[in-house]
Amino acid sequence: MPESTYDSTADTLKHSLRVGALMGEAIKELVDRSVRHDLSKTEPPELEIFNEFTPRLKSSTYGSDEYKGFLEAMGPALQHHYQANRHHPERFGERGINGMTLVDLIEMLADWKAATERHDDGDLAKSLQLQKERFGISDQLAEILRNTAEHFGWVQSEGADRRG
Repeated sequence: MPESTYDSTADTLKHSLRVGALMGEAIKELVDRSVRHDLSKTEPPELEIFNEFTPRLKSSTYGSDEYKGFLEAMGPALQHHYQANRHHPERFGERGINGMTLVDLIEMLADWKAATERHDDGDLAKSLQLQKERFGISDQLAEILRNTAEHFGWVQSEGADRRG
């Protein structure tokens, strides 16, 4: 059999650069979103309602009847917020989470983590379970979200929970 003279190094490096360029598109969008996150809350019609309800939400337990009542009372301002921000499953109507992109999901997860830090009794692991039910998140996606949170140290690994 003749010896191969093909060296895959150049093709591999070309591929690697292309993957990097494609990943750069996602990175750019994530950076853009990181500086624009929730800015709609700083202007009408959201500002007045968020001024009123943010302190109330802070002292409530996420997912409780009190919390849900606050969300309902926020009405049109909250609906405006959802429509102005792609990281909210509510923006996508009946499709919910299924209408989102990976970039939307990354921002959503970071938002959920930061939101738990604003609540007196916030807990991302608990929030992830509540969100799974609230938004009908599949087992597979729920596990991916949990894995991502563990990867960044935002929640304790489930293995550590089982070990005690």
